[in-house]
Amino acid sequence: MTTHDPVKHIKFLRQTLSQDKKPIGFFISAGCPLAVDVPVNEWPLIPDVAKLTEYIINELKSKSKEKNIFDKLIDEVTKSNLKSNNVEDILSFLRGLKEVSVGNSVRGLTNENLIELEKNICNKIVEKLEVNLPDKDTPYHKLAQWISIDREKPIEVFTTNYDLLLEEAFEDLSIPYFDGFVGSRQSFFDLRAVEDNLIPKHWTRLWKIHGSINWFQKENKEVYRSSLTKANGDSYLIYPSHLKYEQSRKMPYLALVDQLNRFLRLPNSLMIISGYSFNDEHLNDTILSALKANPNSMVIAFLFDTLTFEDSGQTVERYPKAMQLAKNRNNLALWSSDEAMIGTVRGKWKIPLEMEDEDNLANCIQKIPPTEGSEEKHLLNLGDFSKLGDFLQALIGYNQTRLDEK
Repeated sequence: MTTHDPVKHIKFLRQTLSQDKKPIGFFISAGCPLAVDVPVNEWPLIPDVAKLTEYIINELKSKSKEKNIFDKLIDEVTKSNLKSNNVEDILSFLRGLKEVSVGNSVRGLTNENLIELEKNICNKIVEKLEVNLPDKDTPYHKLAQWISIDREKPIEVFTTNYDLLLEEAFEDLSIPYFDGFVGSRQSFFDLRAVEDNLIPKHWTRLWKIHGSINWFQKENKEVYRSSLTKANGDSYLIYPSHLKYEQSRKMPYLALVDQLNRFLRLPNSLMIISGYSFNDEHLNDTILSALKANPNSMVIAFLFDTLTFEDSGQTVERYPKAMQLAKNRNNLALWSSDEAMIGTVRGKWKIPLEMEDEDNLANCIQKIPPTEGSEEKHLLNLGDFSKLGDFLQALIGYNQTRLDEK
């Protein structure tokens, strides 16, 4: 049976993350807010897509027997074989209808209906996502603290999340960052600064690929970022990637996807992915195309929980799309708690020799004693964003020593 040594790979990761001239990026996705420690009755800080959708449906559906326009929209989503339990699918479908409904109605919904529905759905998203981190010891702060170390190459952080948790952590720790916008009242998107990298190297790059709860679009299509999350009549620029929102180079979405592509094509770049389930086909295509074009780049995806689970006696893949991509790309690695796909080879984590508790590496690995009929299991916990934060925090002294030696 093929196995992978977690200690060897963690040491490789630690050494790699200590290099100040290497292009290093983080991809923070929907699973990460779930790792923030809050009281049980307040968890999660931000719900996952399924729970967020459930909240929106409960808030907007008709409370009487007579259907309202939101109920009609959900009916049409279902008829189109889309997932009515996924707010991103609902929003994509709605916006697709809105584009062709001007001066007419589509599926029994007028353009005015669709504009109102979009506004109501985005308002409910903001209600759930407009939260603050509970303290300054969260995984977001630990990531930000690690990023704050002086480097020759700035860290680039990509996220599909609409919330402001990364911004909060950076500002709590006085870490300068650039998100593509400049200005103070209604900050505008500076495409030239993004594409030509006209940014001080000590500024972290924060690329919010799917928009943000404080990004807005005016009727004339101008995009701006506000210090507030109130729309003031303009529409929220919150968009799932399966809608190529306005085919224009000036739109942040296309520019930021291009930035993801550019980063992965940099010589010897490394990207760490956390909280991503690989269910976004457009981003998957972008990542895969860049990895094919640049065999010297590397992506390591930390996946929460195990690669498989049992359902009615059947073994089911938890991340089938990720597995499909990684089995054909030797520079895309998947690290779950019990297994890994490294160099297109799938195997269980196993320490070949007795592990020494050196440099806190043992904190990343959990040993499960053998039971009758099963061997000892070795589990890697970096798929949990909170454990990744602890790992990065432990690296700060190590990294700083390495950089001081140069």
